[in-house]
Amino acid sequence: MPYPIVRSALFVPGSRPERFAKALAAGADTVIVDFEDAVEEPLKAQAREHLARFLAEHLDVRVWVRVNAPSHANHAEDLQFCAQHLGVTTVLLPKVESAAQVAVAARTGKAVVPIIESAKGLLALERIAGAEGVERLSFGSLDLALDLCLNTDSPAGQRFIDQARMAVQLQSRGADLAPPLDGVFPAIRDPQGQREAMRHAYDMGYGGALCIHPSQVPVIHEALQPSEHELAWAHRVIEGSAAAGGAGAFQLDGQMVDAPVVLRAQRLLALAHAG
Repeated sequence: MPYPIVRSALFVPGSRPERFAKALAAGADTVIVDFEDAVEEPLKAQAREHLARFLAEHLDVRVWVRVNAPSHANHAEDLQFCAQHLGVTTVLLPKVESAAQVAVAARTGKAVVPIIESAKGLLALERIAGAEGVERLSFGSLDLALDLCLNTDSPAGQRFIDQARMAVQLQSRGADLAPPLDGVFPAIRDPQGQREAMRHAYDMGYGGALCIHPSQVPVIHEALQPSEHELAWAHRVIEGSAAAGGAGAFQLDGQMVDAPVVLRAQRLLALAHAG
C-alpha cells in the first residue's frame, strides 16, 4: 500500500508548547510531540494538556506523538489521548519488544511506528514488523548501543549497529512497510556529519530520519535529494516503461529493466518532488 513520504520527523517536547508552532514551521515532513524522554516525570500529564489545547486551537494541525514506553505508568493514558484526538495521526512507540505491544497501540486507530532500540526488540523484529497497524519502523541506534554496551566509537560497535540497521530495513521490506526512519543524529552543530550519516542510512534503504532540532531538517532533505544524474536516469526508465506498453521487462542502454528497477525510478522521482 502507498505510504506518505517521510524524510524528516522533528521532535518537540510536549512540555514546551511555545515551541509547537516553531516546530511545525521548520519544514519537516512530520512533527513528533514527545511525551517520553524529553518530558520530565512530573510534567507528563501537563504535556498531554498542552497538546490538547494546541490541537483544539489549530484544527488543521496533524502530528505524531511519541508516547511513553509500554512499561511506563503513563502509557495507557498517552494511548487514550492519541485515540481521542483527530490531530494525532501516528503513534511513535518507543522501546517496543513484542507484537502484543504494537497491538495495544494499534487499538487507538492510528498508524503505529515502532522504535527498535533494544536487544529484545531486535529478536522480535519480524513479528513487530508484521503486526497489524504498523506503517513503518524506526531505528533507535543510541538506545540500542546502551542496551548492548556497544562502543560506537569503534569499528566493531559500528559494524554491529549497521547489522541491526540492516535487519530493520530487511524486515520492513519483508512486511511491505514504508522505508524505515533512522535514529537521531545527536551532534546538532555537525551538519556535515549528519549529512554523511543520512546518506549512509539512505544507501541502506532508509527513507529518512528522526531529528531533534529544526536546523537538522534541511540537512536531511539535502542529503536525500536525488542527483541530476539519478533523476535523468529515473525519467528515462519511466519513459521506457511507458513506451514498452507495460511489458514485464525491457532494455535500456543495454541493461534489462524490470519491475523493481521501475519502482526504484518511481521512488527517486517521488523523493525529488517531496519538497
